[in-house]
Amino acid sequence: MGKPKIFVLDTNIILHDHKAIKKFQDNDLVIPIAVIEELDKFKKGNDALSFNARGFMRDLDHLTEGKLFGKTGVPLGGKLGNIKIEPNHPFPDNLKDLFLDDIQDHRILATAIWVRDNNPNRKVALVTKDINLRMKAKAAGMEAQDYLFDRIDDNKVEETEREVITMGLKSSVLQKLAYGPDTAIPWKSALSNMPKPNQMYIFTWDGKEGDAICARFNANDEKIHLVKSQSAYGIKPRNEEQKFALDACLNPAIELVSLTGGAGTGKTLIALASAIEQAQDYDQIILSRPAVTLGNQDIGFLPGDQKQKMSPYLQPLMDNFNVIKSQFRPSSKEALRLDAMLKEEKLIITPLAYIRGRSLGKCFFIVDEAQNLTPHEIKTIITRAGKGTKMVFTGDIFQIDQPYLDQWSNGLTHLNEKMTGQKIFQHVFLKKGVRSELSELAAKLL
Repeated sequence: MGKPKIFVLDTNIILHDHKAIKKFQDNDLVIPIAVIEELDKFKKGNDALSFNARGFMRDLDHLTEGKLFGKTGVPLGGKLGNIKIEPNHPFPDNLKDLFLDDIQDHRILATAIWVRDNNPNRKVALVTKDINLRMKAKAAGMEAQDYLFDRIDDNKVEETEREVITMGLKSSVLQKLAYGPDTAIPWKSALSNMPKPNQMYIFTWDGKEGDAICARFNANDEKIHLVKSQSAYGIKPRNEEQKFALDACLNPAIELVSLTGGAGTGKTLIALASAIEQAQDYDQIILSRPAVTLGNQDIGFLPGDQKQKMSPYLQPLMDNFNVIKSQFRPSSKEALRLDAMLKEEKLIITPLAYIRGRSLGKCFFIVDEAQNLTPHEIKTIITRAGKGTKMVFTGDIFQIDQPYLDQWSNGLTHLNEKMTGQKIFQHVFLKKGVRSELSELAAKLL
């Protein structure tokens, strides 16, 4: 058996997952001192990056209590390898003019090259989620890898787009499902194998074209139930996908819902309308989203106080609220009720950072743009759920604004993959745009 490998970790690995050092088996880890310097900038704050920075430093402090790193580092415990903090090292003479700027990324790369050159009998690789740094490393002849421990397999990501099964069913069986007194049939009368909980179906009459029946498997009574066309506070489904989404959001037995799909498919609108429709069953409706900016601009560049700074990020959520409100006359009791819900904070629209640390009891909690959350952030949010709380996560895993997340590693993809098969969870993928013909055409061609 060969010697354990050495992995040099970039700052973004730790900021992405502060428990990453436990996931490299018996291989040794090197943390450049430049990484520690960067982590120091994140030690204050309430966001996920600050949490991960503090968590890593606490773990490292615990590991090194009463010890020095020495030449080989300190053991990580169990069957894991060692970890070591390595001081900055310059590029070797043949590479010293490769980069003009003296920045932390280049110091990290130079240190990784030094570790490789001083361990000729061992495989050494730089691990970073920064694509640019990986390209620079390869240009300098240094092996670089992405952090793949939180990456979902391609086939599992693709399965989320094929969750609805379309199949023909005997007319006699379908008749009982569609028009029987219970609008439900035992699964054995339609299928050879028991489906997973909340499996969705589109049944056609003996496989013929024409009207189709939407149905869902209920694992509690082991029956396939008709999914009826419902409306929620004036919002009606325009296709089968939206019918499934409304059914999931309006079903109190399903406490965790994930709605994914492209822009204009109605994800957030359906979630919000469903929440308002069931407002009497919850103490509060919370509509939130992570404050992620385009172009790497921080909210500090925006004018005004904190509320004014956050307004642009929350406007898309208000747009959905106004769509629902527009279904009614301004003087109608429904429209007045919506205004009252906002005024009395029965319905609040807030950045996700503002609800951190709260215990979410008996509320309908909607997280929009959830594809911009890490798996750890998704877990943190869900574990805040108290009794009587329902959570709906919406997003498009192919439209991510976070630099170190992608369609395979974001929190929404992890949620769908890990929770599939649980009785209280349902995922619906919406692919048909409903905003306008122009919107749908742009989504397909541009």
